[in-house]
Amino acid sequence: MNFRKIGALVAAVGTLFWLYTFYAIAHVPPGDGTGFQWLATFPLGAIFGLFFLPAWLLVALNRLPRLTTVIGLCGLIAFAVVWAQLLNEFPKR
Repeated sequence: MNFRKIGALVAAVGTLFWLYTFYAIAHVPPGDGTGFQWLATFPLGAIFGLFFLPAWLLVALNRLPRLTTVIGLCGLIAFAVVWAQLLNEFPKR
């Protein structure tokens, strides 16, 4: 099993999901018009910075491929937990 490729795939999925969240938040109904839905980008950005930037760095350096995969999977789990909570908080259409 090539853990470097798996780590790169997991990091790519996490990065693409993080980019998708900006699109999804931009299409949230305005609610009260304050724009507070954009505060959701901070925890999502923190997850990206804590899990996926190090994963990309480790993939680029070809170091610790198993740890890179684990870090990326933990990041995907963190994204799932936070995104599920955010979906409950956003106003419904």
